[in-house]
Formats: sequence, structure tokens, C-alpha cells
Amino acid sequence: MLFFTLKGSDILGRRIAAAGGWPIAPHEERDFDRGEHKARPLIDPRGRDVFVLAALQGGPEASVNDRLLRLLFFLATCRDHGAARVTAIAPYLPYGRKDRRTKAFDPLGIRYVAQTIEAMGCDQLVTLEAHNIAALDCAFRRPVLHLATDRLWAADIAARVKDAARPLAVLSPDPGGVKRAQLMAEALETATQRPVRFGFVEKRRSAGVVSGTQFAGDVAGASVHVVDDMICGGGTLLRAAQAARAHGAAQVHGLATHALFTDTLVDLVRGNGAFDSLTVTDSVAPFAQVAMGLAGRLRVLGVAPMIAEAIACIHDARPQSAPAPPCVVPLATHQ
Repeated sequence: MLFFTLKGSDILGRRIAAAGGWPIAPHEERDFDRGEHKARPLIDPRGRDVFVLAALQGGPEASVNDRLLRLLFFLATCRDHGAARVTAIAPYLPYGRKDRRTKAFDPLGIRYVAQTIEAMGCDQLVTLEAHNIAALDCAFRRPVLHLATDRLWAADIAARVKDAARPLAVLSPDPGGVKRAQLMAEALETATQRPVRFGFVEKRRSAGVVSGTQFAGDVAGASVHVVDDMICGGGTLLRAAQAARAHGAAQVHGLATHALFTDTLVDLVRGNGAFDSLTVTDSVAPFAQVAMGLAGRLRVLGVAPMIAEAIACIHDARPQSAPAPPCVVPLATHQ
């Protein structure tokens, strides 16, 4: 087996390699003038089971499109040089938010990403907490291993619950995330052996304007956990948190798998008392300045053991086992 980590995924790659007990395979990445680049393995992939980890979120160093193209080229290179199987590991898969047509002549971004990944000879994709699992399954014709984070969140919450008398509730910040929140509530009931309330907040977006005021669910006096697949500017989670407070929530905790932080998130969260805590995972590359601006309210859970187990199961052709217990990643290491 060969495990490669492309530029931008170094920190998570080292954590996955340590959790799995295998080395990171050497490779070279070179940039040329006018934005072109090349990447190549420095070890012969012929006949090997190749896994390629790539961070695909945009950032100051590289855009989403640039990182996606680097992954595509590297997958194709490994295939060209005789790899027996090539598996792409993209914890955050871009363009998942455009998974259906809602206006005339709309694109289907997730399907186009799937088609390009498959065209490069990729045999399988591993991804974490997709925006829409049904759309992901329909877009790809090759096997996709989707790693959900519901049991990760549930185990972490169960370990932190101190007041047995306070009700627990899970809230979706929009109708599109209802199924995710329902699975999370079920996992939390199993982890705590307690009933868990459920609710969601209405949300409509048109031309960048968010609207909707309807609230469903009983959160009065409860410790409410607002769960989403990603957080960027924080507006969606904040609307849900404020709605939960308005309906009598005793505590509100935000949970988001992919921390696609923007600078505005600091002002929204730090300057607002709606959240008691905000927990994300280390699925994407470091978010230094924003993360440190939220120090004291931000927690980071590690997903390396989960991804390492997935890689081992694929390589050994065995069923996926239960996820490892959640581990808190020190914020200082995420700079």
C-alpha cells in the first residue's frame, strides 16, 4: 500500500499515517510560472494499492479549482504508471452544495466533480460528511465510502454531559439537513441511553439573501446541539442558535464537520452570546487566525483515526468497524 498526502493536507496526513501505522509515501510537487505545476510519486506505484489524500477547500495558498486539478493529475499519474487501484481521499468534497437544479440552466457541480475524478482512472472515493449523501451516491458510478460524523459527535457529547436532568435536543439549521440531524439524534440516544428531542429551522436562500422564520421542535430548557456539515461565515448556525434561544434553550452548542472559516465568523460568534461552544473537526487544513480568534469557545475533534480505519478496511477488504472514540485536537496544533 502507498499513502500519499498532497500539498495542503500535510497535517491531517501525518495524523492519519500515525493512526494507521504506515509511512507517508514520498512524492514531488513543483510549481511553474503562470500557475502550472507538476506532481509525481517518487516511488514506483506499479501493482500497488494507492491512496491519495487531498485537501480541496479553497484558501489563501490555492483555490478550490487549483487543488482539485492537482488531485486529478496525481490520480491520473499513478494510474498511468500501473497502480493496481487508486483511491482518492477528499475529506471535504467541493461543489457539493450545488447538487440539484433550482433555477433555469443551473449546473450540477457535484456530478461534474464526480465525472472528472472518475475520468482520471480513480477506482474509489473516500469522503467525510457530504452535503447531500443521496446526490453524492447518484453522482458517482464508482464506489464511494461516505464517513458520517453522527456517532463521532454523539460520543463526544455523551462524554461531556454533566446534568442528567437537562433534556438533550438536536437541531438542524435548515430543512436540507433534517436527515443528518435525525441520524445524529438517534446516535445520541444510543450513546446516552436517553431520549433526545429533535427540531429544525426554516431557511430559504435566494440571490444571497437568507429568509425563513418557522421553527419546529421543543427545545425549552434543553441543551441544544445545532449540527451542520460545514461552517463558513457562521450565519446559518447563528440563525439556528438564536432561534433556539428564543424558544427557551438553556444551552446551545454548534457542531460542524468542515471548518471552512471566513474572517466574518469571528465577529458573528465571538461577539454574540448565542453559542456556549462551537465544535468542528480537523477535516480541512489549518485556519489559524480565525481559529485563534475563537479561542476559548472552539473545540476541534480529530478525524484521523476514522479515516485511517477506512483506509485499512479498503486495503484489507474487510467491513468497516465502529469509529474510534473522539479525540480533542489541541487548538495550538491547528495553526
